[in-house]
Amino acid sequence: MGLLERLRKEWFILGIVLVIAAARLEPAVGVRGGPLKPEITITYIAVSAIFFNSGLSLKTELADSRLHATSCVFCSDFNQSCWWK
Repeated sequence: MGLLERLRKEWFILGIVLVIAAARLEPAVGVRGGPLKPEITITYIAVSAIFFNSGLSLKTELADSRLHATSCVFCSDFNQSCWWK
């Protein structure tokens, strides 16, 4: 297995290592009140994206998919309306 093929296979681990190295070099980017606004991005956006991706990976049958999607959208909208008071 060549180096390029190995990097393509392990892209996620490589990405984590690169992000950790970038955070080590420039920690001011992720501080509270910094340009990434971690108090908003981590609390709301990252958690929502994780749950959304988890929901996409669930296996559903075609007949149940419309009901499942409708309930997911309702719950998502309801939860977000509770957050943004």
